[in-house]
Amino acid sequence: MNAPSHAVSDRLYRNRRVRNAIALGLSGLATLFGLFWLVWILWTTLRTGLGAMKPGLFTRMTPPPGSDGGLANALFGSAVMSLGAILVGTPIGVAAGTYLAEYARKAPIGEAIRFVNDILLSAPSIVLGLFVYTLVVRTSGHFSGYAGALSLALIVLPVVVRTTDEMLQLVPGTMREAALSLGVPQWKVTIQVLYRSALPGIVTGVLLALARISGETAPLLFTALNNQYWTHDLSQPMASVPVVIFQYAMSPYDSWHALAWAGAFVVTLFVLLLSLLSRAILLRNKASHD
Repeated sequence: MNAPSHAVSDRLYRNRRVRNAIALGLSGLATLFGLFWLVWILWTTLRTGLGAMKPGLFTRMTPPPGSDGGLANALFGSAVMSLGAILVGTPIGVAAGTYLAEYARKAPIGEAIRFVNDILLSAPSIVLGLFVYTLVVRTSGHFSGYAGALSLALIVLPVVVRTTDEMLQLVPGTMREAALSLGVPQWKVTIQVLYRSALPGIVTGVLLALARISGETAPLLFTALNNQYWTHDLSQPMASVPVVIFQYAMSPYDSWHALAWAGAFVVTLFVLLLSLLSRAILLRNKASHD
């Protein structure tokens, strides 16, 4: 009786090892397949974009067809609208995340807000752009940098809400209890104890939101449109790097193609630096806690 049962167990063990090897092999091939295309895209962007970099890229305006130029107005427009989006989305997102974590953690309204926030987090950016177009652009009668910043702020908002909510929930409850037992008001506990502990995670969320909006094209096409000239007036159409990349890449002019590659290189480098900065902040916070 023992010999047959031992043979069955050996057969089951071999079958499991075979299935495990097949699963590991397929997952490894899938990983290599994805990494191959990622490395190819990054290498093409870096090689072609770096070759298109010129000294005048940061000082000259976007050129007319067949002329030489740069991306100064597009870089300025992207910086201004991204900064405006962060200034609008971050305070609202932190406040909403604080409410969810501290006052509605297990309440039905908190779950409903988290559900809606998750929908907004995964919503296509073009839908948000159309929403702002209907709400702002059609009402005002023209495209503007304000509308572009607002559409980007709607992308920033759910990211900051989710990050703030999760980071505050990770703060140990003993810290709240210790502060409250000393007679500290709830608002002061939140600002001086909870925010201080969760600050690295919240800052990381803001940086990741900034990295996400830095490459958004669709919402800006419906809100800020584009502007070939330099402007610091947010009530007027404003250029941005993603929109310039989209328009120049679709053009038949080689000089515009080179500017599109240079813009893609700048955006890729900016996103990479933000990702490294956010990772460094998290690792520094983890090391300080350890």
